[in-house]
Amino acid sequence: MIQNRYTTTNQEPITKITQLVPKLPPDVDGLGDYALNLAYQLRQDYGITTDFLVGNPAWQGEGEVAGFRAVRLRERSTRGLLEVLGEQPLLLNYEGYGYAKRGYPRWLLQGLKRWKRDSQQRLVTMFHEVYPYHQKPIWTSGFWLTPLQRGLVVQLTQMSDRILTSKQSYATLLQHLSQGYHSQVPSLPVFCNIGEPQDLLPLSQRLPRLIVFGHYNSRRQVYADYLPVLEQVCQVLKITEILDIGVPTGIKLPSVNGYPVQELGITPAEKISELMQQSLAGFLSFIPPDYLAKSGVYSAYCAHKMIPLVTTKGKHNSDGLHPQKHYWIATLNPHDLTLETGQIIANYAHTWYHTHNRAIHAQQLVDFLF
Repeated sequence: MIQNRYTTTNQEPITKITQLVPKLPPDVDGLGDYALNLAYQLRQDYGITTDFLVGNPAWQGEGEVAGFRAVRLRERSTRGLLEVLGEQPLLLNYEGYGYAKRGYPRWLLQGLKRWKRDSQQRLVTMFHEVYPYHQKPIWTSGFWLTPLQRGLVVQLTQMSDRILTSKQSYATLLQHLSQGYHSQVPSLPVFCNIGEPQDLLPLSQRLPRLIVFGHYNSRRQVYADYLPVLEQVCQVLKITEILDIGVPTGIKLPSVNGYPVQELGITPAEKISELMQQSLAGFLSFIPPDYLAKSGVYSAYCAHKMIPLVTTKGKHNSDGLHPQKHYWIATLNPHDLTLETGQIIANYAHTWYHTHNRAIHAQQLVDFLF
């Protein structure tokens, strides 16, 4: 069992917390990277150490990740959870499908209910997802499970001492679902998992390089559906180097205006950051602009003051983001993009990013946990 040896009956400052996550490295997982980077920041800024509890019994980690203790559940059950939860404030990183195949982790809800009943510690839930509230086809399990998933989220909001999320529309929904338990639900867009470099060069002093980063499915979509668009923006920005970074797509990568796309594969975060600091633009598809606030790829482009290029138009402005101001819709008038316009967009995106950077996330969590 994870214990907080720094807590006493004299109310000494708590210097340890537990984070519950679906996965951690060596698994490739954006949510796990978020939790690990948050732990770094809490230790750096507040001297708070994080113990990790991994909600996947099949996780193959070593018991320590980057200097933090990590314990996996023996089984996904109420008993399995209570075996390892101790007397420390708990941050739950929640997305239903991370803890159950069909997105309904009833065991998690029941275990946390028991823990809260017997513990004096605070529970804070970061909702990375809420539930799939868009209508599913009747023949899918999602159609039948959505009411159960919704009910679980309602109970989880009411059980948590504080809640927060990464998107304003999620925050509004969670406030409603909590049925009066939470009058305010902060919305903090995700931070960059690969670093927040300082003293960034202007675009005019960088290499003519573009990066395609993210999930292999979204990168495959770039080459399958948006290659002409990619070629156009590379032409107007005079790009001569295109790097593909992430889990290999499994397809033969094309050439763009005669320049072959270079497949780097899985690359250390420090190296990705180094490459981005010398790059002009980042390209991403699949993520609608309405969901950019929860995109780790978009946050990486913003944190490195690159030109974020997206392929779809959003339904409305979301989370303080505006098209052709915080990102460029590459499918609309790509020839109007210039390096000067791109620098303005990169500046706006970078400024927006630092309203919710890693330090601000850590500060918000400290305020909620203690």
